[in-house]
Amino acid sequence: MVARSKYLNRMIIQNSSHEVQNNNSVSTIQLNNLPGGPMAFELVMKFCYGWKVDLTAKNVAPLYCATHFLEMTDDLAQGNLTSKAEAFLSFVISSSWKDTFKVLKSCESISRCANQLHIPKRCSEAIARKACMNPQSFCNSDYNVDNVRLEVVADNWWFKDVLFLRIDHFIEVIESGKQRGMKSEVAESCIAQWTMRWFARLMNEFENLMLNNSTDKLKETAVESLIRLLPLEENSVSSTFLLHILKLGSVTKIDSELLTRIESRLAMMLKKCRASDLLVKNYGDDDGVYDVAVVTRIIKSYASHISDNAQSNLSDVGRLVDDYLMLVAQDQNLKADGFLVLAEALPQDARVCCDNLYRAIDMYLKAHPELTEEERTCLCRSLKYHKLSQAAKEHIMKNNRLPLKYVTSFILLEQVSVTKPRTSFGSVDRQMRSRVVLGESKCPGTSWTLNSQNEINLMKREVATMKGQLNDIQMCKTKLQGQAKKGFNHKKNFASVRKIVCLGFNNSKLKSFGFAPLWA
Repeated sequence: MVARSKYLNRMIIQNSSHEVQNNNSVSTIQLNNLPGGPMAFELVMKFCYGWKVDLTAKNVAPLYCATHFLEMTDDLAQGNLTSKAEAFLSFVISSSWKDTFKVLKSCESISRCANQLHIPKRCSEAIARKACMNPQSFCNSDYNVDNVRLEVVADNWWFKDVLFLRIDHFIEVIESGKQRGMKSEVAESCIAQWTMRWFARLMNEFENLMLNNSTDKLKETAVESLIRLLPLEENSVSSTFLLHILKLGSVTKIDSELLTRIESRLAMMLKKCRASDLLVKNYGDDDGVYDVAVVTRIIKSYASHISDNAQSNLSDVGRLVDDYLMLVAQDQNLKADGFLVLAEALPQDARVCCDNLYRAIDMYLKAHPELTEEERTCLCRSLKYHKLSQAAKEHIMKNNRLPLKYVTSFILLEQVSVTKPRTSFGSVDRQMRSRVVLGESKCPGTSWTLNSQNEINLMKREVATMKGQLNDIQMCKTKLQGQAKKGFNHKKNFASVRKIVCLGFNNSKLKSFGFAPLWA
């Protein structure tokens, strides 16, 4: 073995001199850093002793690294193991599609040495070169396992094999493919499929390796490289894929500039998104099922970059946010703060109608009965009375999940809105009567002065009556506010509170004031 390895030769000489000085007859050499470990050393030993060495696609890369470590070059012995391993490695990479992936897979355990010898790069270039070709020109029998005819082959025929590669090897394949003229849409489709397939597994690895800083740094670098692979063409990547990339980047704590780039790109795609496109799964035990925080970042980015030209799309994004809130509202682990921040991420004029937002809030309150009255009130502050349909208003006034103060205010607003048209009608009626009086005063035999004075007196009495009615309404409002501050039992006293609004007046008063009863 010393005759075929410069490294072992040096170690024997150094160790022997040391043993002589210590009068020891036994020499021991430790090879702790040998690439490929005991398996590679066994193959080296067999070769040195003239035994048969079986080279395969799985062991050639570790063996090749081990021969370089041991310096088994041809200047020591012609046809040494390094040259033989190199010849077999080149043959495998150039001739077999499947074996190239086996070689690349075997490099994962010896990454540092394999990268120094450019083995992954050679494999990636070979895969990319063949991916840009029709497999009929190089394929052997091991590829056509499904007996698929190769005359007509889709551009993505090679996806299923590269999806199993580690992220750094996958990136090398895509970069090599782009250098060889691979179609942009083909490369992006492959990136999207790879990311979606491996995202869950990567998240689990991040959780299990939180304390391993070197591993985290490696993944951070790999994710940044993956983001830089993305083309800049509009609509070249789906919003769902970009959201997963953003989630991945947030977990690995990549460069903030890259994160901002992804956020801005997603913000410009919101008008074409559906609510289901924004569902990004969470992987923490204490987190919600879906990552609402990452969606909130996108919505805030959109709101901060909105311009006058984008006002027409603002209502579309508002509906998108409300639809998304309805999808995540029933998540038991979704915090009220997270729900509220997303609901208020857009400006108030983003919603033409608040019905869907009300549905989302009602679904959230139903799924989280433990919320305090204060938390319920905060959740409802985004609802605007004038932006709700009549059906929604009627549901709110009967909904015992909503905060008492909020329902009370809605009942008062509803009564005022019912009173307004009747008051308007009364004003018109008085104007018509005035016109009739004035018209009659012009007739012969009538006293214009007397009639006009009677009309003025009548109007004064009506004004006095209206003032009294307004004072009664104000007293009722004050009474209601006092009752609400005492903190009724929300469920037991809900119906009675609704009665207080109208029982402050008897039925005759309600009709005279123009109020419509809220119950039969």
